[in-house]
Amino acid sequence: MYNGNENIVICEHPLIKHKITMLRNKETGTNEFRAIVEEIAMLMGYEALRDLKLQYVDVETPLETASCPVIAGKKPAIVPILRAGLGLVGGLLKLMPAAKIGHIGLYRDEETHEPHEYYCKLPAPIELRKIFVVDPMLATGGSAVAAIDFIKQHGGKDITFMCVIAAPEGVEKLQKAHPDVKIFIGDLDRGLNENAYICPGLGDAGDRIFGTK
Repeated sequence: MYNGNENIVICEHPLIKHKITMLRNKETGTNEFRAIVEEIAMLMGYEALRDLKLQYVDVETPLETASCPVIAGKKPAIVPILRAGLGLVGGLLKLMPAAKIGHIGLYRDEETHEPHEYYCKLPAPIELRKIFVVDPMLATGGSAVAAIDFIKQHGGKDITFMCVIAAPEGVEKLQKAHPDVKIFIGDLDRGLNENAYICPGLGDAGDRIFGTK
């Protein structure tokens, strides 16, 4: 837990910590970086999906009819913040392959560091789904807050945010703006530099996932 807040979870699993260290290494190439991000998403998703609701259905086993649990309600929605958030989708889909996928496109003003929306497409009915907003980095928190603002404007209610690394400034901003949103963090870093990049960080996650600069 983070400062006793049950809605903020910093993952302590050794595999997650080990894989994040591999991401931090500037020598890790694009193909390996992309694969590790997906693996981390799957490991973090195991914990983030713990409170999915279940219902019971009758199943014919080779021996008898049994009442067995399945995930209840509408299929969950995974909503990556474009473009880096796409790197986390594959890992979560391995855990819940029937999930619906939405997309939110934001870009950051290089001078003000404020986010601006250029695309928002969400699966309907979004208000009935458990929503997982994903982005590798939670830096200033501006993009995460804006993305969740848009989802709530469209009726979304049950929202979880997932990131690989976060700065305390971003966690504080997101928690203050959306105290009802559960935040799952792979590793909490020291803070932001003068250019609003997370330190020690792992560089630009989007560039490293997609091999661009």
